[in-house]
Amino acid sequence: QLVESGGGLVQAGGSLRLSCAASGLPFNSYGMGWFRQPPGKEREFVAAISWSGMTLYRDSVKGRFTISRDNAKNAVYLQMNSLKPEDTAIYYCAARRLTAAGHQLADYDYWGQGTQVTVSS
Repeated sequence: QLVESGGGLVQAGGSLRLSCAASGLPFNSYGMGWFRQPPGKEREFVAAISWSGMTLYRDSVKGRFTISRDNAKNAVYLQMNSLKPEDTAIYYCAARRLTAAGHQLADYDYWGQGTQVTVSS
């Protein structure tokens, strides 16, 4: 089970930190990712992290977002800085039964319910 938290309403230029708590999974050996679904659009990749901490990012969030994980707490985080209105979306946490990070939806086996992030201009 994956449960996201930390979403909300923020002004452009602000920051939010999303958290994802995992249970019932061998978290330490799973790659983890964050995806988002903007209004009226398809779900898209945001960031991913391997079991060892290697990271991947969507080009539009590089330098603004940081993904991290705490294997002792079975948690993954997404620190989002310098937020823009185009970052508005439902953000989903995902887990894959492989240790490497992945950037495609099909790479992932488990999904959370999502948390809404709204960035006002």
